[in-house]
Amino acid sequence: MTLDDVAREAGVSLATASRVLNGSTRVVGEALRERVHDAAARLDYSANAQAQAMARGRSDVVGLVVHDIADPYFSSLAAGVMGAAEGSGAVVTVSVSGGDADREVAHVTALRRQRVRAVILAGSRWADPARTDALRAELDAFRAAGGLVAASTQDVLGVDSVLVDNSGGARRLAEQVAGLGYREFWLLEGPPNLLTARERTAGFLAGLAAHGLEPAHRLTGPFTRDGAYDSVAQFLARTGPRPADRPRPVLLAVNDVMAVGAIAAARDAGLDVPGDLAVAGFDDIPTLRDIHPALTTVRLPLADIGRRLFELVDSADGGDARHEHVEGEVLLRASTPGPTG
Repeated sequence: MTLDDVAREAGVSLATASRVLNGSTRVVGEALRERVHDAAARLDYSANAQAQAMARGRSDVVGLVVHDIADPYFSSLAAGVMGAAEGSGAVVTVSVSGGDADREVAHVTALRRQRVRAVILAGSRWADPARTDALRAELDAFRAAGGLVAASTQDVLGVDSVLVDNSGGARRLAEQVAGLGYREFWLLEGPPNLLTARERTAGFLAGLAAHGLEPAHRLTGPFTRDGAYDSVAQFLARTGPRPADRPRPVLLAVNDVMAVGAIAAARDAGLDVPGDLAVAGFDDIPTLRDIHPALTTVRLPLADIGRRLFELVDSADGGDARHEHVEGEVLLRASTPGPTG
């Protein structure tokens, strides 16, 4: 069944049928509209979504751009966005940047050319001003054409945002773990080009400083399980066996997937976690329920952040950028039992 059939059945021109069924902004009289809708119902005709987008100038698609959909952090955010979109008429598509700032800009460009309704950017912003400027210019062009934008996690793009208190959460975690009696801390910091990694590292340092402490070792690596595994494995190979009478150190990782990689590297090096090395992370990703020992972390309401991102674009009114704030909750678990015992 085609639009031509509907127009013929209703006794109207093809252009009039298209304006009625594809949501054109051009006004069609009420009597003609009823004739077209009645004809479409009799013929069981369903309008093509792409044709509707062409007529209205904007589709019902919301483009979600994430760094890595295989990372439980981003899959949880995506689930929140998609859950919030249920019943709204919006269709959520997911693009993956692979942690590449230039690819993120390219995805936004492609979504703009497809005339999607909104773009949601999930995850850390970049520490590189040039790349931030390039992304902001693309988003400004999208918004100038009527598109809607929301982003997490930092306020650097001038758009509606859900802002995460990464520094504060990391500071509280470091303070509470230090309060357990630990005095030797290793930091697993992540890539310095990501603002989230920088903010959490700064929070760890501030929390330790509040107890008169500094990290004994600072390791860096990609924001991934495998990157953390390699960094910790190489470090342990360099440092060699640890004297048995020294209190156990604690490793603070800037996210949970890196903490999981660190635990695997420690065990492969013959260390017991938490007997020889305590470990803490950040995010409270869903897969932690299967990790032993239970991981000390900072819980973020990941699905709720996704829901709030969708609600920002769904309720946008073209006014000033709105900001919603999220603080994490420190959860002390079995992976940090204290430095002795």
